[in-house]
Amino acid sequence: MRGNIAQLMQQAQKMQENVQRAQEELANIETTGNSGGGMVNVTMTGRMECRKVRIDPSVLADPEMAEDLIAAAINDAVNKINVASQEKMGAATAGMQLPPGMKMPF
Repeated sequence: MRGNIAQLMQQAQKMQENVQRAQEELANIETTGNSGGGMVNVTMTGRMECRKVRIDPSVLADPEMAEDLIAAAINDAVNKINVASQEKMGAATAGMQLPPGMKMPF
């Protein structure tokens, strides 16, 4: 029984190291969200920090449309980061499912 506990502790330690490595990798990724067929582009890091916004000048003629396209581009970037996060964390936890409601600290 003692060997099982030691083995579980080693697995938990390794999983923790993998999760930390995955979080560091995620912090360094950048992704670009698009909307309006590329009229608005928003580049964000894995930490959800906005790095760059590019807006086609023709969009600025209609402020309401510009607002909608900017929001859509931000949402697209956030969704892409969430997908990358789920993939990396899934690999880091070796496919172990977290209990419902428990989220990674990211």
